[in-house]
Amino acid sequence: MPGPALHLAVELDGDGAHPAAWRRAAHSPDQLLTPHRVAHVAAVAENAGFTLITLDDGALPPGASPDPVGRIGAVERAAFVAASTSTIGIAPVVPVTYAEPFHVAGQLASLDHLSAGRAGWVVAEEDRPAAARAWGRPLVGDATALARESRDGVAVARALWDSWEDDAVIRSVATSRYLDRDRLHYIDFTAETYAVKGPAIVPRPPQGQLVVLGHPDAVPAALLDVALVAGRDRATVAAAASAAGTPLVLAEVEVALDTPDASGAERLADLERHAPWADRGRLRHTGPASRLVALLDELSTVVDGVRLHPLVLDEDLPVLSRLVLPALAERRLVARPLPGTSLRSTLGLQRPASRYAVAATQEEAR
Repeated sequence: MPGPALHLAVELDGDGAHPAAWRRAAHSPDQLLTPHRVAHVAAVAENAGFTLITLDDGALPPGASPDPVGRIGAVERAAFVAASTSTIGIAPVVPVTYAEPFHVAGQLASLDHLSAGRAGWVVAEEDRPAAARAWGRPLVGDATALARESRDGVAVARALWDSWEDDAVIRSVATSRYLDRDRLHYIDFTAETYAVKGPAIVPRPPQGQLVVLGHPDAVPAALLDVALVAGRDRATVAAAASAAGTPLVLAEVEVALDTPDASGAERLADLERHAPWADRGRLRHTGPASRLVALLDELSTVVDGVRLHPLVLDEDLPVLSRLVLPALAERRLVARPLPGTSLRSTLGLQRPASRYAVAATQEEAR
């Protein structure tokens, strides 16, 4: 029997995709950054049957006064969520425009160990000049330079994850050896703006390589496992998916669903009085759950999944849980992640061998 046609991801940063979403949240603003809130939203997504949650991040606050502007680092939130969930994948957004790729690779490898192989990475860019000032780094100003830093950062991280072979840790009490030094490798990576020798300081992740998600116009397809594509209609999404050149493609979809208390259009109009919902070139569904189910059914013929961006988490997540995911499951379009399964396995991606182990095997065979 063929597997499900759609993998469902959901973005859980803040109170929702709209900048004024906090005004309709079911909690007071001071509760946004509490452990209870972070764990609760993740639990709702996991219980609903989502494949993956993503957590947005950046060096700068996610908004401006009078909206709440606080945010805890995505990797830290992901680590907390990993300890309080058991099946759902967890992918923090981590820009490498200014962050050290060596440290990013170590943090993400640690997250994969903590989550027992459920971690991913959404590659992003810091394109605002204030981000450079926050990092104390020279400005990376143009699109070509931003793409270069993302490309090199992902390449470094992938090489570092391979720098420990799977059996590098031996823990031999008899010989008092923890590591087999012959199974650790220097990556010797030289980019235009930095060089990394390696090896990593964290053993190889359980998945071998974390699932890397990103926009194919910013990161070469060869470095991505999952392309995130946008488009205001199905045809544009289909064209972007066809051109992505990655193993999997997820479409970006913003949703404002009808709830028992108000329609999606009414809720959106209420928030638009305070701030506009910026047009990011994504598909946007406003209306009943049944129409969203039909839309996702149509998208299943051109993409491998979608990443949903709910208008207001406290209002849209319950509708997604109660009406959308069950209806998709009835059509056998989605399936829940299984306990003990890595994110790569859930997505149907193979676990890659370390490039250095492969090279050594090939050398021995000659």
